[in-house]
Amino acid sequence: MNKQKTLKGSFSLFGKGLHTGLNLTVTFNPAPENHGIKIQRIDLDGQPIIDAVAERVTDTQRGTVLTQNAVRVSTVEHALAALYALGIDNCLIHVNGPEFPILDGSAAIFVDRIMQVGMVEQNAPKDYYIIRHKIEVKDEQSGSCITILPDENFSITVMCSFESKFINSQFASLDDMSHFAEEVAPARTFVFVRDIEPLLNANLIKGGDMENAIVIYEKQIPQEQLDKLADLLGVPHMDATKMGYIQPKPLSWENECTRHKLLDIVGDMALIGKPIKGRIIATRPGHTINNKFARLMRREIRKHEVQAPIYNPNETPVMDNNRIRELLPHRYPMQLVDKVIELGASYIVGVKNVTSNEPFFQGHFPQEPVMPGVLMVEAMAQCGGLLVLNTLEEPERWSTYFMKIDDVKFRQKIVPGDTLLFRVELLQPVRHGVSSMKGYMFVGDHVVAEATFTAQIVKNK
Repeated sequence: MNKQKTLKGSFSLFGKGLHTGLNLTVTFNPAPENHGIKIQRIDLDGQPIIDAVAERVTDTQRGTVLTQNAVRVSTVEHALAALYALGIDNCLIHVNGPEFPILDGSAAIFVDRIMQVGMVEQNAPKDYYIIRHKIEVKDEQSGSCITILPDENFSITVMCSFESKFINSQFASLDDMSHFAEEVAPARTFVFVRDIEPLLNANLIKGGDMENAIVIYEKQIPQEQLDKLADLLGVPHMDATKMGYIQPKPLSWENECTRHKLLDIVGDMALIGKPIKGRIIATRPGHTINNKFARLMRREIRKHEVQAPIYNPNETPVMDNNRIRELLPHRYPMQLVDKVIELGASYIVGVKNVTSNEPFFQGHFPQEPVMPGVLMVEAMAQCGGLLVLNTLEEPERWSTYFMKIDDVKFRQKIVPGDTLLFRVELLQPVRHGVSSMKGYMFVGDHVVAEATFTAQIVKNK
């Protein structure tokens, strides 16, 4: 089982803000398990903290802006992309102003410093959200669309279309996040010359220059106007008749602009709050639709707060019925686990197929057969017993007995034909023969029952 990660130590980066032009310092710090990504404005009274989640996004016009209790921070997407792509689950970020420094307009410097300081694995498991079915969000007006499909890992394909002869239609794909550092992180943000003057007039790019963006000059303007623009930006005058990319550093890839769009998607997906296993296909993406999609994903996660295990009946079980009978003393009609399909150091996944021939259906109830709730809890507990007894020598000489059952919830009745999946995990290591466990029962994708129970492991007489 993959574990959560945080930084081994702290590091700081310095630079000017794209929008404000202020000299800014951003510091990345380790954080405890299940902390998530949070941003702290250390320049304000009380040093308020903003949760880096999709619901906190209040503006997507020229980047991703987070706001909590009237406290704002912007231009966070490149840093968040670096953290997400490198698998950092927990980090507290200090910033001494209203935005992160733009640096070179990419995520490369963030990635480099994270890799320099290193990462450390924590004890808590990484809580993936696994995509089980197609999820999609569209914007009919702009033609933007983001779709996510089931996949074993997190991957992204981006298709962009611009009103430009230089970057008309482009495609970029990242099939493995381990290649993010070299294939996507260095991709810089971009701007068209035709957009610079309005942005300057609106005071939106006080810190913009030719070093932190790809600049595309494609529609000729008078030399006098271009000279004035160059003076505003503090750069040398250029020939107004020469079209193309005019920033000093050449493109790293022909499709660098679309790779940057992919980078932005990774940063905005970090606001989902959980690592995802699925493939994103994005057409004409931007921060606005990225955020709509991230919010939709967070609603989807809340609906399936505990995800059902993946069950492939074609795979060979970890424990078959014969092995289960070696570990458990239960026999017909009380053996309630048919097989085990997954087994870790602290968790187990079991299966029971409920048939119309179950003896308890004779009296519960003859006209409307329903599995008794007490047997649902018993089935989860038997699964937990298999987890614990499997670690013992001579397990047949030991039995597990209930000591306490808490927080029992039944969400749906169980009837003939249902296939039950159990996931039971240890809440803490077994001590003095006592084990505390949390059990969930699923039918399909839905939790149908859950319970917390404590059991004692006793040697048979």
